[in-house]
Amino acid sequence: MDRLIEDYALVSSARCAGLIHRGGTIEWLCMPRFDAEAIFASLLGTPENGEWSLRPVDPDAKVSRRYLPDTMVLETAWETGSGRAIVLDFMPPPGSSDLHELVRIVRGERGSVEFRSNLRLRFGYGERIPWMQRHEGALYAFAGPDAVRLSSSADLTNVDFSTEGEFEVSAGQSGFATLEWFPSHLSPPLPRDPYALLRHTIAKGREWSSHCLYEGPWDGIVRRSLLILKSLTYQPTGGIVAAPTTSLPEMPGGTRNWDYRYCWLRDAAWTIHALAISGYEEEASAWHQWLMRATAGAVDGLQIMYGLHGERRLTEIELPHLCGYENSLPVRIGNGAHDQIQLDVYGSVIGGFDAARRDGLLGLDTVWPLQRSIAQRLLGLWREPDSGLWEVRGGTRHFVYSKMMCWFAFDRMIASAADFNLAGEVDLWKTTRDEIHAEVCERGFDQNSNSFVQYYGADKVDASLLHIAQLGFLPANDPRVRGTVARVERDLLRNGFVYRYPPDGESADGLAGEEASFLACSFWLCDAWVMDGRREEAQQMFGRLVACANDLGLLAEEYDPIMHRQLGNFPQAFSHFALVHTAHMLAGSLVYEGGKRNGRKRA
Repeated sequence: MDRLIEDYALVSSARCAGLIHRGGTIEWLCMPRFDAEAIFASLLGTPENGEWSLRPVDPDAKVSRRYLPDTMVLETAWETGSGRAIVLDFMPPPGSSDLHELVRIVRGERGSVEFRSNLRLRFGYGERIPWMQRHEGALYAFAGPDAVRLSSSADLTNVDFSTEGEFEVSAGQSGFATLEWFPSHLSPPLPRDPYALLRHTIAKGREWSSHCLYEGPWDGIVRRSLLILKSLTYQPTGGIVAAPTTSLPEMPGGTRNWDYRYCWLRDAAWTIHALAISGYEEEASAWHQWLMRATAGAVDGLQIMYGLHGERRLTEIELPHLCGYENSLPVRIGNGAHDQIQLDVYGSVIGGFDAARRDGLLGLDTVWPLQRSIAQRLLGLWREPDSGLWEVRGGTRHFVYSKMMCWFAFDRMIASAADFNLAGEVDLWKTTRDEIHAEVCERGFDQNSNSFVQYYGADKVDASLLHIAQLGFLPANDPRVRGTVARVERDLLRNGFVYRYPPDGESADGLAGEEASFLACSFWLCDAWVMDGRREEAQQMFGRLVACANDLGLLAEEYDPIMHRQLGNFPQAFSHFALVHTAHMLAGSLVYEGGKRNGRKRA
């Protein structure tokens, strides 16, 4: 089978995650954390780098799949000439911090189907073959700090450094296999009942989904997106990873391959509000608490991203033993952009705290001193060039969006002080806010094209400028805003989708190669149209974007409208947050007034 990015499904325990191809093979699995070394890494290499195939022996078996409604339990249905059976794949919430499970249950529905299981365990991103032993009917594998236990209702044998077995399931019968990770220096607890775990996982998913407040025509994809965002939340800390994968390329065969298994500050304000307005204040609160802990102690140098617990050192290295997805090299782990200076994160953090306060989340009294410290640091920093929202590696510039986010930071500080009776250097903040606004309008605006530009002196635009009205920098009907949106449409809207910056010619990012359209940017254009009263155009664009999701409702970072395929790390939180945000705007449950996001919650 082809290995298109959209052919994969996500399973997650809200601590670790895996990707399963529609052909029944788990090709990516990281345990015990999203950012742990992969146990299965054939997604970025070959089968010898680790995978677990479970499918009918019949090579002509027909396959269909879905998530069980309001859950992340994957159901794959197999039809052969002799019968029909389903495979249920899921990762239950851990019973303890030291044991993490992946469960596969096979059920016969009609006739009989013969299955084959082939498991290749390879630790360290597919580099290490573990030491294996059998004990009390289970198979154990050890490699350094990692160990797994495989329990199965079918007989399995070791052949050529893999574990294989064939079995038949008839109507009314079922079988299971459970893969459990535990620290190699500990003895694992007794295995849990896989069928009880299935019932529990389904019940937990449906109970969580029942709290969704969205009401509108896109209910199915919004609820699915929220479940995906829940699945990308590292439950112990509340941090949300950008994606559960690394090095899925922005263009097949290219070098734009990055590790996204970390938490980005740029998502803060939108993340908190999208969750809160959708009915998930607990998750929104956990995210803002993570944000507070991660940024505390070093406001002099806010990073653009942090680890799951707020780690700051995310050293980027390459893995030469992996050939890359569709030969896209290098394969990277860690992310070298973590030490860049990006001024927009200051606005994201302060805007995130402001959104949390307006959404009525708890614990905001203690964060005001941190906000004031961040604003104090920004007073002396906003005039500096930076690497911009897109983490360019071609040198620093005075990016217009970064300056606007500095303006937004002070604007939200002023608004918070006034609306919540908080003390602060309000006069100084007002002076600085007005100074930034004047400079951006003078140096970041091109009179000839009636448009703001990507950076001071540039002759091109950037899709991030679509946020001007949402930030409250200028109203949506201001001629300069309309001129900027018009130029984005002219220069960045290609084949119905929006690119981050011009897809041809020299780019400011300093990187070779091409990329596809950026899905979040296309949602941003919808938002800009809604704010300017162009609702019908926005609805048409939104429908086109939703149609890019795979059969399970998952979106990657990018979409290539020429090859008609998804690209980049998958599934991508940024894309799904943008989808939820735009759906609320189209439904009228989210409006913007002077930079404030006002959600109309269900009574």
